[in-house]
Amino acid sequence: MARPRVRLVVTADDFGYCPRRDEGIVEAFLAGAVTSVSLLVNGAAAESAAELARRHHIPTGLHANLSEGRPVGPARHGTSSLLSPEGFFLGKMGFREAVAAGDVDMPQVREELEAQLSRFRELLGSDPTHVDGHQHVHVLPGVCQVFAEALQVCGVRFTRLPLERGVGGCTWLEAPARAFACAVERDARAAVGPFSRHGLRWTDAFVGLSTCGRHMSAHRVSGALARVLEGIPTGHTLTAELMAHPGYPSVPPTGGCGEGPDAFSCSWERLHELRVLTTPTLWARLAQDGVQLCALLDLDSKRPGEGVPGEATLETFLEPSPPSP
Repeated sequence: MARPRVRLVVTADDFGYCPRRDEGIVEAFLAGAVTSVSLLVNGAAAESAAELARRHHIPTGLHANLSEGRPVGPARHGTSSLLSPEGFFLGKMGFREAVAAGDVDMPQVREELEAQLSRFRELLGSDPTHVDGHQHVHVLPGVCQVFAEALQVCGVRFTRLPLERGVGGCTWLEAPARAFACAVERDARAAVGPFSRHGLRWTDAFVGLSTCGRHMSAHRVSGALARVLEGIPTGHTLTAELMAHPGYPSVPPTGGCGEGPDAFSCSWERLHELRVLTTPTLWARLAQDGVQLCALLDLDSKRPGEGVPGEATLETFLEPSPPSP
């Protein structure tokens, strides 16, 4: 058998958000289309999701959440720079704006991250296989340093670096989605230093910003992985992560992280992702492209400078995406 060109982890985010989302995620895992999940410990269905993970032996990481719903740490008992006056996190863009303005107290971020790691251990009885960030909060300036420190202390090695090559040129993305993807890419590029200094590991490549929701298709997933391979010598095998958000859509008021489910979770696009991921067409195409699925902890993932392909591909992926037209 030919050596695979890409060893691919498929991570389903938002596990624990609601029972319907979780049902679809487990379905995808049992079908062999998802290889790991990221759990929201403040999700409405976190406890039942943890039971599903144990029952089906699903590799489970922590989806660190600083932007949606209620906290699990000390902040829930009083005022905090992380929260609105109503006691909820500030939201996807609100949290980013507060970080940019210098209004977020980083020791409070550290406390919340530590509380979520502790809650994860209570639910699963083990450490997470990886920790990433809900809505990519873990790569934000300042937050990424605190995040890396917390993971190093608790011994978690793997994280996500949401730096997708060429995402700025993906013209099918709506302008707001493309602008957000490019902002995430810039933050991820800047997070490489803190992540590396604290011993974190991640896959050589990441895909998912350009293939989220309605934009997911066999053609686009294959194309995103092809962009990853541009300039990589034949014979080198890369590691990659595909971020996905499959599931059966939430039905209000069930779900969410304390405020009910959001429009993203209630959208038909969650079911679309589930259907694409569990259709043989995708995997037949990826197999033809030399892509092999594997579990996160099976990856020989490289830190920057730890040899080929890690060092070579890092320079390639840190090139900025083409500007949006």
